Amino acid sequence: MTLPVSIDGVGAACAHVMLTPDPYAKLMGARAVARAWRLGHLAHRFDAIMPDRPARPATPELLPPGQMPRRGKIGSERARIAMLHALAHIEFVAIDLAFDLIGRFGGEFPRDFTNQWMQVGAEEAMHFALLDRRLRQMGSHYGALPAHDGLWQAAEETAGDALARLAIVPMVLEARALDITPATIERFESVGDRTTAKMLQRIMHDEIRHVSAGTTWFSWATNRLGVESANHYQMLVKRHFRGSVKPPFNDSARRQAGLTEDFYAALAT
Repeated sequence: MTLPVSIDGVGAACAHVMLTPDPYAKLMGARAVARAWRLGHLAHRFDAIMPDRPARPATPELLPPGQMPRRGKIGSERARIAMLHALAHIEFVAIDLAFDLIGRFGGEFPRDFTNQWMQVGAEEAMHFALLDRRLRQMGSHYGALPAHDGLWQAAEETAGDALARLAIVPMVLEARALDITPATIERFESVGDRTTAKMLQRIMHDEIRHVSAGTTWFSWATNRLGVESANHYQMLVKRHFRGSVKPPFNDSARRQAGLTEDFYAALAT
């Protein structure tokens, strides 16, 4: 896939990804933008207006989190498909979260910020492709089941503050994935689905780097402001995060990502 010739700045390219509703076209667009940036075909320019919400396909139906149907026990194929569909939706939204972060806030950071988050965006697209392919191997596909729209609420809540976005999306939501994914992997292994377990292990390895990108640039920005990173993080989480920060924590994976206990221990409920 190639970008329209009229798109020559990175901000406009990011908006293009977000305004692409079809899942396959969006993941291919994400790859094309990341490649164009890497090859030097996009100017480091952020003059495009980022959409308030990304374009979405007709399916899946988006429900409030509290109205999502129960998945059932992981032993059934139906429950495994439901779990994979939920994960695929998270990765689909994560594509837009990465490109919105670049297009909305990239001008506030050095060029390396865009370098790193472009890689994140391309990897989120790859994760979505892996999960959708696995769903198809199991006789389903992305869009076959409903999904919840809670993830984008975090983007809307933090649309005006780069530090709040970094604190909530990579450093709370993606960090939570580091906590729960090992148990999810074990559940798939326990029913003999080693193909899915191996895929989730690969995704988790990448997600450690994604959380690390959040903590790296959060610390860079707070250092510039002259504020203490952990305290500022806690203030932003209390202000902008609607949920709770719950143990148990995967302290080892979080530490690998630079998200040490001094950030989150005081928030635990």
